[in-house]
Amino acid sequence: MNKKWILAGMAALTAMSVLAGCGTQPDKTPTKTNKPLIVGTEPSFPPFEMAENDTYTGFDIDLANAIGEKLGRKVEIKAMGFDALIPALKSGQIDMIASAMSATEERKKQVDFTAPYYIGGSVIVVQKDNTTIHGWDDITGKTVAVQAGSKPADFAEKQGAVLKQFDGNYQCLQELQNGGSDAVAIDKAVALYYVSKGGMNNLKVVGEPKKLAGSAMAIDKDHDDELKAINQALAELKADGTYTKLYQKWFGVDPTAEELQ
Repeated sequence: MNKKWILAGMAALTAMSVLAGCGTQPDKTPTKTNKPLIVGTEPSFPPFEMAENDTYTGFDIDLANAIGEKLGRKVEIKAMGFDALIPALKSGQIDMIASAMSATEERKKQVDFTAPYYIGGSVIVVQKDNTTIHGWDDITGKTVAVQAGSKPADFAEKQGAVLKQFDGNYQCLQELQNGGSDAVAIDKAVALYYVSKGGMNNLKVVGEPKKLAGSAMAIDKDHDDELKAINQALAELKADGTYTKLYQKWFGVDPTAEELQ
């Protein structure tokens, strides 16, 4: 056979191999990959995330699993310290953060956030038979139990309350139950959890919350397709009622209209 034709045939086979290789490259679309969705969390903030025996549970965990189901990806939870979450995301150890993380402007410089899934804020809790305290404006001069160093404590102090400080939120609520304070200033999510699930149904949340930056899932920057897919999954969960069921499960109330947007 003519050497020229042999070389031409080899070149053609090589070209076909290259084209075939291009045709079999994996689809990197987030919703079509079989790779698990590695979700980072700090599991010590009920009702958002907590450890129970050898598993993790909470609102964030349930919501992350629901998002994974919408994307067709198995979710794997990786627990770590809160301060380690963003470095782990940026180094590729995890794909998403689900840890009640507030979408602050400072954090937005490092990561991208989804649409908010929890607005929350700081609220006032009183005993159910209390008819004089209806919100933040009524705690001036009142004894208010707070977690030392917390944002609710700052709000209560600025409102002119007499602060009674404790290490933990549960201690604050116990103090209110025992009649040692007139009210508690506390994170809304924590309050709703203990009132609905923590055996403190003799207490109630009053008034409008003082809002902070909403909680959102975080992913690394320059992953626009993945961010779009996760936001779409979250929107579908809000539209089909799944989000509301999870919200009711963990907080005992319906989500606000703002949270359902």
